[in-house]
Amino acid sequence: MTAKLQNLIDYFKCHNGIVRFAAIIQAGFHPDILKAAEKENRIEKMSRGLYRLTDYNYGSHPDLVEASLQAPRGIICLISALAFHEATTEIPKHVDMAIPRKTHANRIQYPPVKFYRFAPEVWTAGVGEYEIEGQKIKVYSLAKTIADCFKFRNKIGANVALDALKLAINEKNIKPKEIMQYAKICRVDGIIKPILEAII
Repeated sequence: MTAKLQNLIDYFKCHNGIVRFAAIIQAGFHPDILKAAEKENRIEKMSRGLYRLTDYNYGSHPDLVEASLQAPRGIICLISALAFHEATTEIPKHVDMAIPRKTHANRIQYPPVKFYRFAPEVWTAGVGEYEIEGQKIKVYSLAKTIADCFKFRNKIGANVALDALKLAINEKNIKPKEIMQYAKICRVDGIIKPILEAII
């Protein structure tokens, strides 16, 4: 491996394995070095203008990190958020991401992503920021996710939402008041309230 190629690999490692093309050029690397690294299968293109080290370990949630980098406005939601908070036995088939209504969804080749369009007040509520292997991702809080799951119960399954609600109350110490706060924003308070009353 040439010194220039090694320098590029080291640069990627210093930036947690994922770097945008503009930053690579700004750091003084020639596009030919990037092409050489791709040819040697050391670096791969994730999406337009975004590159990653092929053998880099992105920790416990690599799909969430990669999807978040490719869709910066996206917020991890529904089953993906439940799985992140360890509040479901469901294994996500794709990364569920919320984007604002009437906005364009980024084309993502990998990982598989399913976009859901949220009304502005629903999209901005209950967002948490988490750092995984140096990369920041946005995930809805568990209380907000439960409200979202009831709102989208016809798409993800009512039993998934119900099981997550029970688990959140019984094992995750989520307060019913907090769930109801987001249930009102998502306009599912009429559905969740009697269920909560039956659980408590």
